[in-house]
Amino acid sequence: MIKQHFTEQTAIFFSVTKWVFLSSVIGILIGGVISFFLKSIEYAELHRSDLPFHYYYLLPFIFVFTVWLVKTFAPNAEGHGTEKVIEAIHKRDGQIDIAVIPVKLVATVMTIFAGGSVGKEGPGAQIGAGVASFISTTLKFRKEDRKKLVICGISAGFASVFGTPIAGAIFGVEVLIIGVIMYDVLLPSFIAGFAAFTTTQFLGVEYTYYDVRFYQEIALDIPLILQVILAGLFFGIVSDILVTALSKISKFIKNLKMSAYAKAFLGGSILLLLTLYFGEQYLGLGMETIKDALSPTSIVDSDLPWYTFIMKTIYTSITLGVGGSGGIITPVFYVGATSGNLFGHMVGGEHIALFAALGFVSVLSGATNAPIAATIMAVELFGIEIAHYAALSAVISFLLTGHRSVFNSQKLAMSKSGILAVNMGDDIDSSSVELHDKETNKIKSFQERFHAKKEQFYSKKTPNKK
Repeated sequence: MIKQHFTEQTAIFFSVTKWVFLSSVIGILIGGVISFFLKSIEYAELHRSDLPFHYYYLLPFIFVFTVWLVKTFAPNAEGHGTEKVIEAIHKRDGQIDIAVIPVKLVATVMTIFAGGSVGKEGPGAQIGAGVASFISTTLKFRKEDRKKLVICGISAGFASVFGTPIAGAIFGVEVLIIGVIMYDVLLPSFIAGFAAFTTTQFLGVEYTYYDVRFYQEIALDIPLILQVILAGLFFGIVSDILVTALSKISKFIKNLKMSAYAKAFLGGSILLLLTLYFGEQYLGLGMETIKDALSPTSIVDSDLPWYTFIMKTIYTSITLGVGGSGGIITPVFYVGATSGNLFGHMVGGEHIALFAALGFVSVLSGATNAPIAATIMAVELFGIEIAHYAALSAVISFLLTGHRSVFNSQKLAMSKSGILAVNMGDDIDSSSVELHDKETNKIKSFQERFHAKKEQFYSKKTPNKK
């Protein structure tokens, strides 16, 4: 017994030591690459004003360029990044083409420079996973270790771009399978996330944190709790709208009988025309609009109209649908914060910044199926005071969005309702959702009784004539 105990503890010690070392090294390397990526985006945004015309006039041409770049050098760099990484883990044991790293970096920076409505988190995760895959393949790691290291790369990428090391690390693990967290990857993911985040800070990357100035005035605020429950329902609907719009617009564009380059030019031209009419606030990362929505003194006016989150959804769907390169998470934050700002006004305007913050994390929870990471992110970004409200709103949004996601390669390992049957282990995009046989029989029985009562009622009203 003692020998068995000693053997177990020794094996665990060496395993922990191995992954502490590997995840630390991979986190530092990814932190360096992500720092260059984030600095490149910052440089591109700062030098838009150097152009002799409005930067968004470049949209049609930049989209054509990004389509050509991705098609020519790294087809797996297509889309919003995270989706391809999840697919690589589930279907290719974490193998990612090294060409994805430079292609994704350049294509994303160019898209954001021209005003494409995308984010930086997805490419950050894909770049981080690409670095981890390259190192593990070069050093001839086993498939299991490579897969584990790539998941660490995702967490490191998210943590270093989010600026929230704990939430970023959890998100990288939670986003892979709906309903399951792989505990064997938690330690290396945490370490890789912390190492990457610390490295980016050391290299001068600055992050934005928000003071929503919310403090709990009384221990049990029943009206506010009820409003938060309503908010969770509202954000679940917003998440569903976002996911559905992205899917439907993408399929519509894909089915157009045009070349990829013609679609890219047309999509860029449509965004250009929309911008000339509606303004620039729906272009690019949209960080200023997010700050406005989260401001404790924010009001809905001409700069933040009620339909802001709808317009951002349209801009993002078109950008990604026609071949713009970038992530989906920053637009999700934008949609969440602005819809939360709207909800705050709808319920009286007393806690506008609080509901904007709840929208920020709850739409993330619903659209990506990551309620735990979303709740932790609320604490890291907005403070401990909103933790319990964020948890409540995020979980409700997660459930109400249903079995849908902005990441079609996520695997299903749970049903969000006891009366629904889903195909466990399927990709979320191909899984069917149906009522359990017992529930189906109940509905059929109810329908039969209803029709029988209806027939009985009409037979009494209109007796047979002789």
